[in-house]
Amino acid sequence: MLESLIAQYHQETRTTRRLLERIPADRFEWRPHPKSFTAGGLGSHIVDCVNWLAPIFTLDELDVDPSTFRAYRAASLDALLTAFDETVTSGKGILAGLDESTLKAPWRLKLLGKVRLERPRAEAFRDFTLSHMIHHRGQLSVYLRLLEVPVPGAYGPTADERG
Repeated sequence: MLESLIAQYHQETRTTRRLLERIPADRFEWRPHPKSFTAGGLGSHIVDCVNWLAPIFTLDELDVDPSTFRAYRAASLDALLTAFDETVTSGKGILAGLDESTLKAPWRLKLLGKVRLERPRAEAFRDFTLSHMIHHRGQLSVYLRLLEVPVPGAYGPTADERG
């Protein structure tokens, strides 16, 4: 299972990087709707999704205090891409040091000391990092389309790549 998770992490982060780098720097504050993230905010949230890997695999639990929690917020496209690359590289290092037993070990997410969920680390990683990143990457592809930016393929070519 570990080899599969590592391969999926590498594939999905490479694909995500291709979308992030297409956010127009001059449209970083654009949003499709008042309730939506800005383009930069959505990209920043994707970095946060990747950031979940570290506490999932290095801590037995994460206790979040909403009054002190601060989500990552990139000030520019360059800062966003740098943070994403650094986070992905750090994640690769963490994954390389794991063994199969770690994947099955329980991990807890607490909110102000109260357990909100407990599940095996592999499941938490799939939910909080991989699936969450893929979900928001899908949103980002719509943002790019609305901004008239050619959308790169994820699991095959897009209409932009086919001509």
